[in-house]
Amino acid sequence: MNIAVGLSDLLHISPLIALFLASLIPITVKVLNGNVEQNSYATLWQGMGGLLSAAMLFLTLFVVLSDFPGATAFNGAIIMDGKTMCIGFLALIIGAASLLLMHDNPSTSGEQFSELVFLTLNSVLGMLILIAANDLVVLFIGLEVMSLSLYLMIAMSHEQRYSKEAALKYFILGSLASALLLFGISFLFGTVGTTSLPAIVEQAGNLVHSNQLFTFGIAMAMLGFCFKVSIVPFHAWTPDVYQGAPTPHTALMSTAVKAVSFVAFLRLIETDVLAWSQNLLDVMQWLAVTTMIVGNVAAIVQNNMKRMLAYSSVAHSGYLLAGLIATGVNDPKLVVEGTYDPRIFGASCVMFYLVGYSVMTFGAFALVSILEKNESSSIQVDDLAGYGRKHPALAFCLTVCLLSLAGIPPTVGFFGKFYIFTSAMAEGLIWLALWGVINSVISVYYYLRPIVAMYMKEGGQDLQDHHLGSRMAVVTCAFLILVLGVFSGPLFEVIERAITVEQITAQD
Repeated sequence: MNIAVGLSDLLHISPLIALFLASLIPITVKVLNGNVEQNSYATLWQGMGGLLSAAMLFLTLFVVLSDFPGATAFNGAIIMDGKTMCIGFLALIIGAASLLLMHDNPSTSGEQFSELVFLTLNSVLGMLILIAANDLVVLFIGLEVMSLSLYLMIAMSHEQRYSKEAALKYFILGSLASALLLFGISFLFGTVGTTSLPAIVEQAGNLVHSNQLFTFGIAMAMLGFCFKVSIVPFHAWTPDVYQGAPTPHTALMSTAVKAVSFVAFLRLIETDVLAWSQNLLDVMQWLAVTTMIVGNVAAIVQNNMKRMLAYSSVAHSGYLLAGLIATGVNDPKLVVEGTYDPRIFGASCVMFYLVGYSVMTFGAFALVSILEKNESSSIQVDDLAGYGRKHPALAFCLTVCLLSLAGIPPTVGFFGKFYIFTSAMAEGLIWLALWGVINSVISVYYYLRPIVAMYMKEGGQDLQDHHLGSRMAVVTCAFLILVLGVFSGPLFEVIERAITVEQITAQD
């Protein structure tokens, strides 16, 4: 095998290289300054500059590679396709917004802010590796770079009790998920003879029926991702970690981390193993339905805002899993060229939902971050009482985020669920879509509770004036929710066109 690294390979990963080099700047400056923290705004803009540089390089690659969709590097181990570009931009934007929250939040600002920026940029670097991986070993490396950075970020919080507990739980259960994934990869390598995803796709149809070790390997790999994306019954870590971690980290984990993990999960589902294994298909459907029910029912009884949003995140994982199932339920060999391709439509629905979900969830957590006055703050639903009268603009933004999470039109959340359930129904998964609709109705109750508290109860607390970056993030998220809802059709067409070109190129 030719393992020489050429200039073309380095150009393909130039955003990743720029991001890593930028991550070294804050800690290098701190070391050269006698381990004294520099001005926090300088550190913030160094991190933002690194993310902006990576985004500009991504944009350049998108323009340069527009005539070569699905271009690969390092002997096919890295792929720059529609999924990589779309979710890569999303991860970089959320990373930048998370830095704004970290700078304002009392749990994360202070004397270790340089180290925090370094870890944040490296976590985003792991995300970019994860979504660009076209090989299971590279995928695992990206997952670990992302996860190890997050473990340290959570443990570095100024809050001394819950954050340490959250970091330990996340580390132990995250390690278990990684072990399951790696265990599955070893079986896939043993049966296929390679860890390349295109090679696995090519042989999956025959091996599912003839080799039980291959099916076991795929199942183990899927279970590893089920841990990462909080699928019931592998979700138990989610509410504890989301509550114990600093709110800016929770915002990053619940949006960018979930988005990139689902894209990697989607690449595994696109081996079309569900089309050839009825047992796996049945198990995945029941996991999706159970996840929706458990997430929504558990959220109803929560008073802590972060725990409520954590269980909400679990429920949304169930909706997304339904979209993944719709993507991989049909045999691609049966698709006639030039006709409706369920894989393209299903993948587009998942990508659209990930974009909308990330925006509305980040906005909700950003407002919780604004409310926190010290590192030990715990925001309850009742703490929002009277918020609509004291802070009408931010209360309106939170209302928009919550209504979008509930799937109320004309927000982007409504259209995200509409596309997901449509893709499931198009593949004959009527009962799966029905359960999704029922659970969406259930979720309206707990999403309305904070809104009722803000506008129909007396009380309210004053906010500190220095949360300018966090306020900008909340307002921007609310604006995007409405704009992406109104222009959901054009956005979906852009995503679908990118994935269509990618699929055609892969077939050629």
